[in-house]
Amino acid sequence: MRIFAMLLVFQGSLCTQDPFEIHVYEYDPLPRGKFTYEAHNNYVVHGSTAAAGLLAPMNHQFHFTSELTAGITEWFRAAAVILTARRPDQGLEYAGFRVLPHLYAPSSRHLPLTLGLVAEFSFQPAAYAENARTIELRTIVEKHIGRLELDANPAFGRALRGGDSNAGWSFEPEGRMGWRVSNSLTPSIEYYSSWGSIGGLPPIRDQIHQIVPGADVRIRDRVTWNFGVGFGLTPQGSGVIMKSRFEVRFGKAHRRR
Repeated sequence: MRIFAMLLVFQGSLCTQDPFEIHVYEYDPLPRGKFTYEAHNNYVVHGSTAAAGLLAPMNHQFHFTSELTAGITEWFRAAAVILTARRPDQGLEYAGFRVLPHLYAPSSRHLPLTLGLVAEFSFQPAAYAENARTIELRTIVEKHIGRLELDANPAFGRALRGGDSNAGWSFEPEGRMGWRVSNSLTPSIEYYSSWGSIGGLPPIRDQIHQIVPGADVRIRDRVTWNFGVGFGLTPQGSGVIMKSRFEVRFGKAHRRR
């Protein structure tokens, strides 16, 4: 609670959308010796058509993101992410990298909700991000009730370098509701948003709100495919975006002697 109280003192106007990793984080500890590789493929069907300073138009951009995550301990994992993008009439370009440490509350505590925290440190060139250096703190709150899966990611982000570096923290909540039809299929609807500055939220029409119907398909024991089509609910952000994420798990879990 003390952290959230400290965040409330910041003011600013940061309001952005991440087109590279469209993903609601779930409670998912990774034991030592285990790894995951994720390939994010996102395509902006309808987005901005004019450049905003050095920031390239989003319309018809394709994004390919590679993410490798390693289990460090039973409740701590770390990820490294490489971002690439392709604009119309141009080849594949480097679009930045990210580092993401993950922390999870041990399930042995038998909390009513499973909890986690992901910190994201992002470094991107001006053509693909309004701010070259950013940080995001994303909380994971999860509850399963029978076949119903509920996940919430209250997130706070701010720019460390760029035009919004003095703007303070923004509120960027995300969520997911899934219904497990079988062990291999879970239809879902996801919500992504950027509400703007904590110190003074802009009108709803100037915020980003997006819904993404989709599903998780378990192809094999260690391979999962997530896909969806996102629709913007306000004039801000992308109007229509297609997303796909393949996740492959590998490695052997560390065993204590």
